[in-house]
Amino acid sequence: MEDRILTNEQLEEDKFEQNIRPEKLEDYIGQTEVKENLKIFIKAALMREESLDHVLLYGPPGLGKTTLAYIISNELGSNIKTASGPAIEKSGDLAAILSSLEPGDVLFVDEIHRIPRFIEEILYSAMEDFTLDIIVGSDSSSRNIRIDLPPFTLVGATTRAGDLTGPLRDRFGIISKLNYYTVEELTEIVKRTSKVLNSPIEEDAAAELARRSRGTPRIANRLFKRVRDYALVMGNGVIDLEITSLALNRLKVDSMGLDDTDYHLLKSIIEKFNGGPVGIEAIASSIGEEQTTIEDVYEPYLLQHGFLKRTSRGRIVTRKAYEHLGIPCPDNIE
Repeated sequence: MEDRILTNEQLEEDKFEQNIRPEKLEDYIGQTEVKENLKIFIKAALMREESLDHVLLYGPPGLGKTTLAYIISNELGSNIKTASGPAIEKSGDLAAILSSLEPGDVLFVDEIHRIPRFIEEILYSAMEDFTLDIIVGSDSSSRNIRIDLPPFTLVGATTRAGDLTGPLRDRFGIISKLNYYTVEELTEIVKRTSKVLNSPIEEDAAAELARRSRGTPRIANRLFKRVRDYALVMGNGVIDLEITSLALNRLKVDSMGLDDTDYHLLKSIIEKFNGGPVGIEAIASSIGEEQTTIEDVYEPYLLQHGFLKRTSRGRIVTRKAYEHLGIPCPDNIE
C-alpha cells in the first residue's frame, strides 16, 4: 500500500474519528480479553510507579489499535507522541522523536512493520535500556553518541505481525491481537456514535448497519455518516431501518458487508481463473488493486467468512461465494 497522502477529506475523517473516540477502557466497546488484560497491566505499572511495558497491537485495519493507544496514554495519565513507520526514514528522524519524550510518555508508532531494518536496530537499545546509540559523521571521522532517554512506553500497531522481525517482536512485553467485532458489539458502537453526534438511530437500524460493517468499527462509523446524510435529506433526521437499507443499498454494501471491490475480486477469480487456485499477484493485476491492500483490507474478511480459501497453490473461491453471488457452482467446488 502506498504511503498515505493527506487530503482535506482524510483530515476531516481523522477529526471525525477523534471526536467519537472513547477515552477510557471502560468506554471502549469490544475486545474484552485485550481490554481486561490491559487494565491489569496499567494498574500494576501505576502501583509500581514504573512505565508500562511496550505494547504491540496487531490485527486487520479499523479495529481500534490507534484508539487503544490513546486510551493507554489516558489511563497512564501521560502524554502521547505519534509517528508512522514509513515516515521514519533516517536515524535522525528516530532520534528527534525519542529525544522529545518526557518520563512516562507513550510513543505510538503506526505501521511499525514498515520501519527500515537499520532504524529498527537502533530502536532495540531504546526499548530495552532507554538509551539511544547513534553514529554521527562518516568514515574516519565517525563517532558513536549515546543519549540517555527517559522511561517511556512504545505502543506499536501493525496489520502484518508476520512482517515484524523476531528481535523487535521479542522486545514487546505485551502483545495483543485485535479480532473482528460481533454484530452486537458493533450495534453498541453505532448507538454510541449516534449519541456523541446527536443523530438519533432506531435499534433495528443500528443492528442492520452493524451487520453490514464487516466486523469493523471504522467501517461502521463511516457508513453511519453516510446513512445520517440520507436521513437528513430524505427523512426527518432520525435514522430508521428503511432509510438505512436504502442508503446502504445505494452505496452498494450488501447484507454481508461486501462491496463492489469484494464482488469484483470474487468474480475475477471465478471468471478469469475458473475459481482458482490463483496467486495473489494475478488477482491484484486483474482487478487493479495493490497486493498489500487485498491482503490487509479485503482478504481477511473474505477468508474468515468462508468466501475464499487460501491454499499452497493460491486462492480458491468457495461454494458459499458462488451462492452469494448467484453464480452456478461447479460440482467440484467445496
